[in-house]
Amino acid sequence: MKKLISVLAALVVAGTAFAAPKVKVGVSMPTKSLQRWNQDGSNMKKELEKKGYQVDLQFANNDIATQVSQVENMISGGCKVLVIASIDGSALKSVLAQAKAQNIPVIAYDRLIMNSNAVTYYATFDNYKVGTIQGNFLVEQLKLKTRSADDPAYIELFTGSPDDNNINFFFGGAMDVLKPYLDKGVLVVKSKQTSKAQCATLNWSTEKAQARMENLIASQGYGPKGQRLDAVYSSNDSCANGITNALKAAGYTAANFPIVTGQDCDITSTKNMIAGTQAMSVFKDTRTLASKVVEMCDAIVKGTNPPINDRKTYNNGTGIIPSYLCEPVFATKANYKKLLIDSGYYSAGQLK
Repeated sequence: MKKLISVLAALVVAGTAFAAPKVKVGVSMPTKSLQRWNQDGSNMKKELEKKGYQVDLQFANNDIATQVSQVENMISGGCKVLVIASIDGSALKSVLAQAKAQNIPVIAYDRLIMNSNAVTYYATFDNYKVGTIQGNFLVEQLKLKTRSADDPAYIELFTGSPDDNNINFFFGGAMDVLKPYLDKGVLVVKSKQTSKAQCATLNWSTEKAQARMENLIASQGYGPKGQRLDAVYSSNDSCANGITNALKAAGYTAANFPIVTGQDCDITSTKNMIAGTQAMSVFKDTRTLASKVVEMCDAIVKGTNPPINDRKTYNNGTGIIPSYLCEPVFATKANYKKLLIDSGYYSAGQLK
């Protein structure tokens, strides 16, 4: 009997020794401080592990040096594919050269990594369309098509971090829609801050957006009993939250709140939509994006062609990066239940 047990134990050990090791995938997210990156990272990790992959998921606390170090560790730790949502799209060239030297494919996740020929694929939403959706929403809500310069609508403009290549598409798409009305004088930016540099918000910071909005309120005299402010264009929700905080402090209520745009449908902004202090948010179902990236990783590892639907839009300075673009839609108080609750993205309790 003892001999039989010893044989069986040896067979178990041998079986363990010859079991195929799991392929390791590195997933680098910029920060845990924004809800969406937590969701994206956890969604990808869960789906990749379901497919049998080992996942090294890291968050870099919005610190470039930390992200570089984490990616270096992923490379040295044997990751066969890297998925990277960069903090600064131009700061990873050197570390990704190491990945290229070891033939490790790199998928840029939702933020295009610039000036690196190590980037193999890009997965994102149609970010120019995000901007045009926001711009067209403002055109409709402010009735700009029928408005005259004698009764203009007043707006201020906010976009995101200048080191995020996506703002070129978000802000660019929105301004392509709004510029004709600015040129006609039916839409007026009283501060005259209309360039991307003037409207940028470092790190998409809620606090920095709030501080800038407070300065605009003070310098331009905005308020329920002061200079009229009809709308604030915001590229995303983290900026919109700061803008909303400043407007509430200035005395605006749901009854007279300026139209504020956003993106990501984060919980705070969705609650603000329900309360009437944010008008809309572009919904990018990150479950869809994460699933598509998992498909891409799986195809790369298996040596098949990953899903790609765009080969002309995104040039990172070294050439066009084959991309997959998911479709965005927008949420308002009228349709958020269908988009966000009925789809299982949030529970009703999370939005109370």
